[in-house]
Order: sequence, then structure tokens, then C-alpha cells
Amino acid sequence: MSPPKAKLVVSSRGQITLPVEVRRRLGIKDGGMVTLEEHGGELVLRPAAVLEIEMYSDEDIARWDEEDRLNRAENERLKKKLSRKH
Repeated sequence: MSPPKAKLVVSSRGQITLPVEVRRRLGIKDGGMVTLEEHGGELVLRPAAVLEIEMYSDEDIARWDEEDRLNRAENERLKKKLSRKH
């Protein structure tokens, strides 16, 4: 059975209101995000997940680069292994 269809009015500002039944069924809360995709002349709305992005300082990145650096023996072993493949 296909989901019920609804006719939505587009306001002069380009806004639409999603019916409460749809929002409840899809778990879209007040202030929630949706994605909008266009496929062959059709619009597809989907609930969106918003993930927090953590920002890292230049110092953090420099420290990680230093921690990940290979020691001389590891570096030489890796160079030999890679040169055999070519």
C-alpha cells in the first residue's frame, strides 16, 4: 500500500507546511531538518540526520602528524616493500 498523498501550498516565500501525520510518522520534530532532492522533475523530501562536526586546531593536527610518523626502520621496511611491487 502506498503512503497517502497530500497537496501542499507553496507560500509567496517558497515555504510549505508538512502535515502533522507525516512529521509524526517520519519522526520530524520542530526545527528538524529534511533533505530535498530533485529526480526527473519530482521533488523528494527525506528526514535528515544532523551530525556535529568537531573542529581541530592546527596544534592538534601537528601533534597527530608527529605521533603517526614512522621511525627510520619502519620507513625503510615500507620503502623496500613498495619498491618490490614496481
